[in-house]
Amino acid sequence: MAICTEYAIDAMKDVRRRVNHPREEAALADCVELMEMSVDRLEDYKESSITKVENKSPADVHTWLSCSNTNYVTCLDGFKGSSSAKTSIEPIVSDLISRARTSLAMFVSTAYPEGRKPDALESLISDFPSWVTGKDRRLLQSPASAIKADVVVAKDGSGKYKTVQEAIAAAPTNAEDWYVIYVKQGTYKKNVEVANNQTNIMLVGDGMNLTVITGSLNVVDGATTFKSTTVAATRAGFVAQDIRFNNTAGPEKKQAVAFSVSADKSVINRCCINAYQDTLYTHSCRQFYRDCYFTVIVDFIFGDSAVLFQNCKLVSRKPMSGQSTMVTAQGHTDQNSNRGIWIQNCQVIPSSDLEPVKGSVKSSLGRPWKMYSRTLVMESNISDHIDPAGRSEWDKNFALDTLYNGDYVNYGKGAGTKYRVQWKGYQKNITKAEAEMFTVAGLIQGGTWLKSTGVAYTEGL
Repeated sequence: MAICTEYAIDAMKDVRRRVNHPREEAALADCVELMEMSVDRLEDYKESSITKVENKSPADVHTWLSCSNTNYVTCLDGFKGSSSAKTSIEPIVSDLISRARTSLAMFVSTAYPEGRKPDALESLISDFPSWVTGKDRRLLQSPASAIKADVVVAKDGSGKYKTVQEAIAAAPTNAEDWYVIYVKQGTYKKNVEVANNQTNIMLVGDGMNLTVITGSLNVVDGATTFKSTTVAATRAGFVAQDIRFNNTAGPEKKQAVAFSVSADKSVINRCCINAYQDTLYTHSCRQFYRDCYFTVIVDFIFGDSAVLFQNCKLVSRKPMSGQSTMVTAQGHTDQNSNRGIWIQNCQVIPSSDLEPVKGSVKSSLGRPWKMYSRTLVMESNISDHIDPAGRSEWDKNFALDTLYNGDYVNYGKGAGTKYRVQWKGYQKNITKAEAEMFTVAGLIQGGTWLKSTGVAYTEGL
């Protein structure tokens, strides 16, 4: 499949040379990048299959195959309506999607015992993954002043670099150990991208209200959703702590992402992520968010990763007239991939400007972006700004029978399930055993790698 993907890259580059439309050129550029990401994930899969790399579990391989499928789907999502460029590449990408789904189905049927769900609890291989030493556990337990950084970024010139992107561009490629970039207090007004060959990058700031990275790219002004993000991380082992990520494009600018993550085993700790629409793009792979603060109007959290939020605040902002607020828009496209948005021990609350008018604004826990959308809210405080129905439709009856949405032991004035939606896919009476599948241990296999970061977490229920 990697060879087919490389062929697709060449075809897309050829189409791009013949296209003379900025929006289509941007979408094609996204496709090339997404295909290159897939090649890397497939090479990871190939290496683990041939060399029997130690500590590569079925969940690792399952994740890499699922990531590749997500990349192919995202490529086509970047084209709005019909276009000559989309017409040229759609057969190629559709073939890749078909191959990825066949590979996923074959893998799941052979890798997991009969009757076991693909993201059920996995036995821990060891307390820590082999690629992390014991000293690294302490990094995220320490304040920035106590962390030995490899480089320092400071606007006043007291560090080696004045911009975050300069520091990342100078970071080593394919690093086996953490490369720590300390970003001093200040507001940095330049978009940041961690490249696909930069592993184990750790960004550490002075606090979520002190170190700020901000941008304003958006769809209305010509960016694709994928590239509207202020900060993007694509390679494994990315960690961010004590930083604020902003996209200041207003609600009239539509999709304008503050933070996009495609990095496997990424950890975001004590960060603030702030925008108006599509705040956080949890694009793909395994991600963990702890003690973070999110504000948005439409679709706080969207994408197709296996992502778990613990002890976070999800704050709905007052929308424009006629708009509704949505916490999630999950994009699960294949029943055999191991994906979903899971919210545990969080607070789902209104902002100070929404609170007085919450009765006139419809707010929900989410809507199904794709056919097999999967979202579970558990053990969380849900305010009464959330509509009693709990969820909203994406487009009439789309995905209502095929999605997996549910509530488990939530509390607060908006947590009651008596008046929740009556969709076939809504799970009103989830058992503890089912909910356990979607914890740190079950969903993202965090017991095998999260301890290495030093971030606090709850492994089960």
